[in-house]
Amino acid sequence: MPRKPRVSIIGVAEHIIQRGNNRQAIFTHDSDMKAYITWLKEYAEKFDVDIHAWVLMTNHVHLLCTPNSSSAVSSMMQSLGRKYVQYFNRRYERSGTLWEGRFRSSLVQSEKYLLQVYQYIELNPVRAGMVNNPSDYSWSSYQINALGKHSQLMTYHPLYLSLGNTLEQRQQHYRQLFTNKISMEILHDIRQSTNKGLVLGNNDFVTQVELLTGRNLQEGQRGRPRRF
Repeated sequence: MPRKPRVSIIGVAEHIIQRGNNRQAIFTHDSDMKAYITWLKEYAEKFDVDIHAWVLMTNHVHLLCTPNSSSAVSSMMQSLGRKYVQYFNRRYERSGTLWEGRFRSSLVQSEKYLLQVYQYIELNPVRAGMVNNPSDYSWSSYQINALGKHSQLMTYHPLYLSLGNTLEQRQQHYRQLFTNKISMEILHDIRQSTNKGLVLGNNDFVTQVELLTGRNLQEGQRGRPRRF
């Protein structure tokens, strides 16, 4: 079957997942994560992609980003993927593929879902039992968004900036978001939309994207999602 073309719209946020092949480890040391972040920053700048949130797990990566030019996200991820595989294979004296096929992605409606996707991404280490609090995990964007740690990779999304008039206010309101659990329904919607390349938003948003892309993005909504 031919691959479905990706849905990517300039100025619309995307949630991206990239996994290791057969769920194998893609990071085995902090230096691997540091290398990945360095190249993510390089290619995000090269292809004009704003990075808003991220988490690097042992065998997969989550990103929340917004493209500012056509095909920007695909170009960024392809270049980053090739660069990192070359590094990883050379360092660990291996060969062959590292990634499980193409990365997966979904468009995210800012008003309804975006802040919950932030939470979903940055709570990955907590759900995995690696830490008790997202602030304890160094390889995510939580320390930047919630605690004010500086990062040259970060570009704040307008919705994040609307949380307050000052950095301190935004960080305080952002931390408050994490005092409420994400509902099982929202978790299902986030996982389903990303795994199937659908759109995460209300009916009006989905209809707008369908009109822009000429694609039906409401199919395949049934069934249980794969978990990450």
